[in-house]
Amino acid sequence: MKKIMFPVMVLLMGGITLLTVNTADAQVSYGVKLGPDFSSMTSKVGGSKETTKMIAGFAGGVYANLPIAPQFYIQPSLMYEGKGGKDKSTDVKTRLNYLTLPIDFLFKPEMPNGSGSWIVGIGPYFGYGLSGKISSVSRDPFKDYGGGASLKRFDAGANVQLGYEMANGFNIALNTELGLVNILNNGATSGGSGNTAHNTSFGVTLGYTLGKR
Repeated sequence: MKKIMFPVMVLLMGGITLLTVNTADAQVSYGVKLGPDFSSMTSKVGGSKETTKMIAGFAGGVYANLPIAPQFYIQPSLMYEGKGGKDKSTDVKTRLNYLTLPIDFLFKPEMPNGSGSWIVGIGPYFGYGLSGKISSVSRDPFKDYGGGASLKRFDAGANVQLGYEMANGFNIALNTELGLVNILNNGATSGGSGNTAHNTSFGVTLGYTLGKR
């Protein structure tokens, strides 16, 4: 999966670069957003599937809106995001800190009175695990302490966002990320390569877009 995702990511970034060049005369806008997020992990170990309780975290970062057609944009974002989950039986918390790159295709239909526009977006996201902590052992699951790291740093999946942006640039959005990459290292627990773990998260962000029309 990682061998497939890397060239896909390169192609997407190359496409964004070309769009940026081709829309140099168009109204490109930039912004910042932040807010709380809520995450869980779904794992399958030894044939048994379980989803953790949700834990609260924080997400924040910057984005750009690249116009490709009237009311249509590509929005790459660079985000810091907290993920992880709380085990249902032991209450052990796994907190994961990621640097993510969501790349959404946006549809922003404007309100007839010009008061703002809706935000509807979907696209892939790519993530890199910066650090983490498992509360029961106080160890970073991304690090190798001699027996191999418990989790892979690379993550990727699908991102969806729905929101509303006012004419002055302030916006609010609900977004969710569904991890499609198995982040559990082979052999990390009994059962070996048949084991899996995936991230799932959603959050609410408040943002501000500069350079509005």
